[in-house]
Amino acid sequence: MNMTSHISNDSYVPADVPHDKIATFKKNFNEATSETGRLMLFAGDQKLEHLNNDFYGKGVSPDDANPQHLFQIASQAHIGVFATQLGLISRHALQYADIPYLIKLNSKTNVVSFQQKDPLSMAWFTVDQVVQFAENSGLKVLGVGYTVYPGSEYEVDMLKEAAQIVHQAHLLGLIAVLWIYPKGKAVKDEHDPHLIAGAAGVGACLGADFVKLKVPEKDGEFSPEMMDEIVSAAGNTGVLCEGGTKEDETLFLTQLHDQIHLGGARGSGTGRNIHQRSLQDAVKMANAIHAITVENKTVKEAVNLLH
Repeated sequence: MNMTSHISNDSYVPADVPHDKIATFKKNFNEATSETGRLMLFAGDQKLEHLNNDFYGKGVSPDDANPQHLFQIASQAHIGVFATQLGLISRHALQYADIPYLIKLNSKTNVVSFQQKDPLSMAWFTVDQVVQFAENSGLKVLGVGYTVYPGSEYEVDMLKEAAQIVHQAHLLGLIAVLWIYPKGKAVKDEHDPHLIAGAAGVGACLGADFVKLKVPEKDGEFSPEMMDEIVSAAGNTGVLCEGGTKEDETLFLTQLHDQIHLGGARGSGTGRNIHQRSLQDAVKMANAIHAITVENKTVKEAVNLLH
């Protein structure tokens, strides 16, 4: 199911967006999705989530050691939004004022494993503070993001906070993206398609405009048919699958194409498969992902952009 039309029919405008903010919401949504209803999210929140593991070492370009690399990519490539923490944005964004930002409101490190202790990640800022930051800085902030870990013994705290954040974002005309990753000692297989469908439904119940999920797999393999239950459970909340660890470009782009154009996902959320490359190659990879996600290009056409 390809969502390629403009949202003039209000099909993506939630009922909790006040009348005087509908134009603002439409503007933010349309800019983030290039008026297609599909979102290409460039994820830069791993600097904190994974510490320096994703930014330094074997197989990672030396360019990635400096966080400015993320901003250089986002400023030169075709993206929908660049998602990262407010503090990192505040350190660099005045040099990159044209980037469309989505501010991630909560994050946690991976020092304490999910097997050791169930995860809890609470918001650092309010949505009102984000809006004030955008107004004071003049930056293009289109939305906010937040991670929920269903299955954690602390899920009730994150669910309540996520619900409030989505509602407040809509009241102020911002889009809201939720990362919903079942985690914790109660979760046996975080890539189980049925469990991921449940996570998609959680995102819908929280009112998210988009929900970023794990890639569904059975015996370590993905097929587009696995998306059916997930996309149905999400309703009119757009599904994005995470990019995961860096892998072969053609394999990655093929799976992305199948998620969207065969499976019905409404976007992509990619970090490592973009930023772990040199600046030149990272920009090309981001453009290839955008071509499939937003521009309806084939895998072959997207791969050609890499060369």
